[in-house]
Amino acid sequence: MAARPASLTQQQIRLQSKSQSSMASSLSTAASSRLLCSTTAAAAAAAKLSFSSASSLSFSLSSPSSLKCLRFSPLISQRRSSVNRGYSTVATTKCAASDPDQLKSAREDIRELLKSTFCHPILVRLGWHDAGTYDKNIEEWPRRGGANASLRFEVELKHAANAGLVNALKLIQPIKDKYSGVTYADLFQLASATAIEEAGGPKIPMKYGRVDVSGPEQCPEEGRLPGKYTFDVYRIWLAAGPPSPAEHLRNVFYRMGLNDKEIVALSGAHTVGRSRPERSGWGKPETKYTKDGPGAPGGQSWTVQWLKFDNSYFKDIKERRDEDLLVLPTDAVLFEDPSFKVYAEKYAEDQEAFFKDYAEAHAKLSNLGAKFDPPEGIVLDDGAAPEKFVAAKYSSGKSELSEAMKQKIRAEYEAVGGSPDTPLRSNYFLNIMIVVAVLALLTSLFGN
Repeated sequence: MAARPASLTQQQIRLQSKSQSSMASSLSTAASSRLLCSTTAAAAAAAKLSFSSASSLSFSLSSPSSLKCLRFSPLISQRRSSVNRGYSTVATTKCAASDPDQLKSAREDIRELLKSTFCHPILVRLGWHDAGTYDKNIEEWPRRGGANASLRFEVELKHAANAGLVNALKLIQPIKDKYSGVTYADLFQLASATAIEEAGGPKIPMKYGRVDVSGPEQCPEEGRLPGKYTFDVYRIWLAAGPPSPAEHLRNVFYRMGLNDKEIVALSGAHTVGRSRPERSGWGKPETKYTKDGPGAPGGQSWTVQWLKFDNSYFKDIKERRDEDLLVLPTDAVLFEDPSFKVYAEKYAEDQEAFFKDYAEAHAKLSNLGAKFDPPEGIVLDDGAAPEKFVAAKYSSGKSELSEAMKQKIRAEYEAVGGSPDTPLRSNYFLNIMIVVAVLALLTSLFGN
């Protein structure tokens, strides 16, 4: 009996030893875990410090206005902390492609904005100036410039060529706030194309899905939008301008990969808008065509009806009969340079040809330098055009009517209360009147 307690004691000792060993292992694991967490935290802190230092260095190397653009009130005050809206320089994983349904809804809102504010010219200019920084000789995005929404940052807005465009951003910012699934780059180009179309211009064959740049350090350097192309900065010619307006136009537009026909066609967009001397140094403070608006009064327009898109720009430049209409050196040269003159004369005589060439040139301009997601872009489906009736298609043979034509015929029947399947009910009163009239006619004939 005395050996049994000893056996129990040894068993208890073994259990106690095992328990202590387990406890030690747990403590060791916990200690390792704490050490790992501590190391990770330290690494995170170091990374944070490193990122902070890198950010500071980045901003210190860029222009001072780069930092200010993050506080730019029309854009930033709405959502200062939102990184998905493109205000932060930190890259995000959010898909940059615009939502097609939101694009369509945004287009409707732009149309309403145009009706109430008559801001067609400045919205056209907004899209053009965002895309017009493109340099075909640079392959890297976004360093090559182009339609990437870099214009929304203050550092680029302060470029002399972009004077006044902050007003365009203020106008469309509420639409951007409403449709967060639309990128700024797409919204700028959508607004520009819609403004042309709503002013009576051609339908622009646009595509969407442009990616936004993420920060002001990605803005292009100043100087890519000199002279005529900006609608504004013509002062360059007063100092050390180019040898000729034609050469200047080609220097700017050829850098973008555009040709003489496209230069002249795009110049035709001056049919809408005004030049304001306080922004460009050119034009009169006001004329009989601009003193009463619509919109903010003042400035000098190129055409009489400066909110109507047509070919009157080319006619007025050619005739030069009205001192209240603006003619700049780069306007006049369109009828002086032999290559430009071919297209300018054509557009002055043929508005349809101008609309066709302009629509193609505008679409090309809006795509310059852009990075699309998806790569092929997004085309808004506005619905199929109604089928044109061609008599020869249904005049002979055993050809079946198309479904569209059948529906059209059915609709016409139903509009008068019938159906192609069931004949209309007889109008007995009308039938009686016809019989009486016929009998009266026969009686009169036989009586005579």
